[in-house]
Amino acid sequence: MNNDGIPAPSEGLLMTHFLTVRDVVRSRRFYSEVLGGQVVLDENPCIVKLANSWIIMNPGGGPTPDKPDVTLEPPSGPHTVSSFMNLRVADIEACYAQWSAKGAEFLTPPIDRLAEVRCYLRDPDGYLIEVGQATGMLKGIFARTDTNSG
Repeated sequence: MNNDGIPAPSEGLLMTHFLTVRDVVRSRRFYSEVLGGQVVLDENPCIVKLANSWIIMNPGGGPTPDKPDVTLEPPSGPHTVSSFMNLRVADIEACYAQWSAKGAEFLTPPIDRLAEVRCYLRDPDGYLIEVGQATGMLKGIFARTDTNSG
């Protein structure tokens, strides 16, 4: 990878996550100041290194030559989600307290789901973020297979 922190592998593959955002400055502040990421590039695109991955953020826009029939836009509403970021933490109670103190708004406090303790929050554009701590999984207890396991 490049020495300046930009996700550019010298060999193999590297995973990043792209978010279409309404306000780059607001989103950059959330991922760096609330969640503790490191700003690698301010804009065009904004890149924040978060733990062992990178979040790339840019405003939405219409088709481009390499994606001729695709328009990028942030989520249209809070009630339907097709994907979400999943952050695994070592101490969910400490994380919940720290991020709440910095302004993160969680949907609920952490809930014990047997396999894990988890909760969700949204970023400024409404992207859903799961925060979870493996608990039962470490003892061989995994998610139920009924409709309430997701």
